[in-house]
Order: sequence, then structure tokens, then C-alpha cells
Amino acid sequence: MDGVKVIDHPLVQHKLTIMRDRETSTASFRRLLREISTLLCYEVTRDLELTEVEIETPLQPMKAPILVGKKLVFASILRAGNGLLEGMLDLVPAARVAHIGIYRDHETLQPVEYYFKAPQDLSDRLTIVVDPMLATANSSIAAVTKLKERGARDIRFVCLLAAPEGIANFTAAHPDVPVFTAAIDDHLNEKGYIVPGLGDAGDRMYGTK
Repeated sequence: MDGVKVIDHPLVQHKLTIMRDRETSTASFRRLLREISTLLCYEVTRDLELTEVEIETPLQPMKAPILVGKKLVFASILRAGNGLLEGMLDLVPAARVAHIGIYRDHETLQPVEYYFKAPQDLSDRLTIVVDPMLATANSSIAAVTKLKERGARDIRFVCLLAAPEGIANFTAAHPDVPVFTAAIDDHLNEKGYIVPGLGDAGDRMYGTK
């Protein structure tokens, strides 16, 4: 699909399969989500711009590559997005963090916003939005819209699973925002859940229902 990159690394696919299993414990699910998010972060940041600086190794001076520009922003769609956020911060601990509180009304499937906190200078930073599931995409669309209103111009979206319906809705609303996912599943059911999916990522991560 245009604008969508499926990260098919064997380690990503292996960990995702274990996460899908209904017998996987809350502790294991949480650990695997953190591990897989580090691998996803590696891919979504593959083309970050570098410059060279002068350093001295224990043996001699040299020019070496280093990231250029302002630090990244990871924007977590609460609450499940925090599972991806933690692993990404392990890889990029200096990144800034935005939190977007949006939940899906289970009757209408529409997003309801209840919290937003982000760095002020989003226009000068790459913003990576994280949420495990791209189902209807209503919450993700609302989150990216909010970030754009705040000034974000360079945005990427990262999820574990995506449904074809969600991808279509998201790319129609934000064609300038590429999507990175570990898998594109078959469809959404009547309740708006991804099938075969892995259930509710937030509930499985936090042991709630």
C-alpha cells in the first residue's frame, strides 16, 4: 500500500506472533511490546540526517557521524501508546515526549480527546506518533490533526498492527504521514477490532478489561 511500510524483520515477526497468542501473560506481553518497539524505532529512524564532528578516540583524532538537528519527539496516544514509547526511549533517551489522551467511544467508535501535552517547537522536529493498533484510525487521525494544529510538519506513524480499513482512512486524512507497521491484518469486525489481531493492546499490557 502506498505510504505504508511493513517491517518484516524476522525478530519483529517472531515477537509479534507470541504477543498474538491469547495464552501470553501480561508480563510477557508488556516485555515483548517494549522489545518490538525498539526494533520498530530502528526502522522508522533509518534515514535520520547525520553530520560529522571532530572527536578524539583513545588512539587519534577523527571525524565521526552524529545526528543533526533538534531532538526527536515521540507522541504517545494514551494509554496503549506508552508501551511502544518506553522501548523507543530506550533507544533514543534524549527524545522529547508528547502525550495525547484519546479514547474510542465503544458505541460510536469515534475519538474522544481528554488530554494533550506536547513540546512547543514541533515545527522544527521529526514527530513519531505511536499507538499499537491502527483499527478504524479515528483516534490516530485525531491525534495527528492535533499535532499539526500545534505546528508539527514532519510526522510519521508507528503501530504494531493495522487493518486495511484503518490504513485507507488514515492515508486519506493524512496522505503526507507515512505509516510503519509490523503487520497488516485481514479486516475489522463489527466492534471495530482488528482480526485476527491480538485483542485490546491496552488491556493486555496492563491486565485490565
